[in-house]
Amino acid sequence: MELELILALGMFLCAILALLAGYPVALTLGGVALIFGLIGVEMGLIPLPILRNLPSRILGSMENQVLIAVPLFVLMGVILERSKVADDLLHTASRLLARVRGGLGYAVVIVGALLAASTGIVGATVITMTLIALPTMLKQGYDPKLATGTIAASGTLGQIIPPSIVLILLADAVSNANQSAAMRSGGGAGVVSVGDLFAGALIPGLMLVGLYLLYLVVTAILRPSASPAIELDEDTEPLSIGEIARSLGAPLLLIIAVLGSILGGLASPTEASAIGAGGALLLAGLRLAPEHGRPGDLGSIWAAFASVLILGVLANLMDLRINRESIPA
Repeated sequence: MELELILALGMFLCAILALLAGYPVALTLGGVALIFGLIGVEMGLIPLPILRNLPSRILGSMENQVLIAVPLFVLMGVILERSKVADDLLHTASRLLARVRGGLGYAVVIVGALLAASTGIVGATVITMTLIALPTMLKQGYDPKLATGTIAASGTLGQIIPPSIVLILLADAVSNANQSAAMRSGGGAGVVSVGDLFAGALIPGLMLVGLYLLYLVVTAILRPSASPAIELDEDTEPLSIGEIARSLGAPLLLIIAVLGSILGGLASPTEASAIGAGGALLLAGLRLAPEHGRPGDLGSIWAAFASVLILGVLANLMDLRINRESIPA
């Protein structure tokens, strides 16, 4: 076995062991990479000029405007999770499909797909559905393996359904690899944008949702006891059209605003992520407003949203970057 492969396997195992031991993710990844990088240099496996080019590569990543979409999509997901939009969505879907055999499983998959398409992150989806759906599914007699597997599988939809953060990071790597391959072959380098990856991953993501639902249908037919229907209380009122629209409206509006603008060519992924973060902030403020029976200050929400718009206008009118020699005088 080559020394490079041994070093790579050792680095992977050390990272896994450190994470299982409870060390912070940032310190684990950075520390393991630094230690094994120095080991590779001492063993002559990693040329020293590669390490000398590391600062320029880090600066290049910091100047990559596409990667700005990552924290904005994370912010959008956190806002939706804190404002209980995902909770209401899951409760509504569960009540709609409760009387159907396997209905809670269908609700979890559908909500997972909607949250994936509106947030792009996985953690908020899994945590929300685990805290809300799992106790209900176990209480209603669902097979624990089926319940936990359904929630875990639905949480992974955020990895492939746009706007996925993984696809944003992958687009940068694919574009660089494509340019390097074109330079070696002497041909023209085609641009692989984030929008291209979003468009390419949309259909496979929907197919994966369909396969999850098909599995639950087959399980409900072959093993009825594993996913029973739920009998609602007699005093439970049926959902009105207004309640359904309020629960589904928030994620659907964000999906249309974010994905529609990217796939339609109206905005770049970075601009769409800013639109999504601003929209999530506005929706959270509306949900926490006093007229919804919850404490809140709608004026401060509108002020924060207006400040974001003003910053966007100023960013287009003037160059806010500093200490750049390329800025025209």
